[in-house]
Amino acid sequence: MNPKRTSIIILGAGGVGGYFGARLVEHDAADVTFLVREQRKAALERDGLTVLSPHGNIMNLAVDARTASELSGAAPDFVILTCKAYDLDAAMDAIGPVLGPSTAVVPLLNGLAHMPRINERFGAANVLGGTVSLQLRQRSDGVIEHGNVWQFITIGEQQGGISARVEQLVAALAASKVTARASDDIAQKLWEKIVMLATLAAMTTLMRASVGAIASAPGGATLSLRMLELNAAAAAHAGHPVPEAQLGQWRTMFADTSSTLTASMLADMQLGKPVEADHIVGDMLNRVRTASLDTTLHAAAYANLKAYEATRGTT
Repeated sequence: MNPKRTSIIILGAGGVGGYFGARLVEHDAADVTFLVREQRKAALERDGLTVLSPHGNIMNLAVDARTASELSGAAPDFVILTCKAYDLDAAMDAIGPVLGPSTAVVPLLNGLAHMPRINERFGAANVLGGTVSLQLRQRSDGVIEHGNVWQFITIGEQQGGISARVEQLVAALAASKVTARASDDIAQKLWEKIVMLATLAAMTTLMRASVGAIASAPGGATLSLRMLELNAAAAAHAGHPVPEAQLGQWRTMFADTSSTLTASMLADMQLGKPVEADHIVGDMLNRVRTASLDTTLHAAAYANLKAYEATRGTT
């Protein structure tokens, strides 16, 4: 008897959801359905899903795309939740009717602040932790561009350990040729990600520049490294110290004058789009404050983002 195929519903077919979903479909690694709005469904049915990537392009891939009403009661093994933090309430409303008693919700949002809200809505026992590392952007025509060679995804149980359902999802992802890992301490991985991401997002949006341009400016690298150290200290205060080897890699990265790396939040600002100011930079500001650390640099970065939000669309 053949084992039951893993069923996955992915909310949205944007950058993260579209990329991992396309790889799963490309390699027939799971039964994948994209939960999308009517307009996106029509575009996918007409054009398919296209991904441009160093790991191989996927052109006009036929995918199963349906609306929320069409998926009510579907009860898949997993629902992968990919959205911006400011859309989280609407995203949870969309997936609620889709879930079954054994469905695991897998949020792949940046940061930490979303986890309590999702746990409260669906129950912590029904929610896995997840984090990704890759650079993506979705063009106005729906094409997904993969900007680097990273395609890491890590999944784990919030309470620790590696369960059968985590192994099931990781096996499907690994079969799609991405770098998928099961973690027995996903909280630690989420903290490590936010330490780096909050540094990258805060500094590149504050300076309106890449990591390399900031590092080339007088005192720029010192400011980036100061923010990194404060974020790491806040993580340690919360019981999640970042390994010194990892911190060493990030110190080198933020001091690299040749780096073109920027946060996606900067790209959103440059396009006049909403940003995750509260969810990433504001949340880390609060965590640095809770650890009784110097908040001057974080406060400046957060004020910069809130000023952008206040004036967005007015000029």
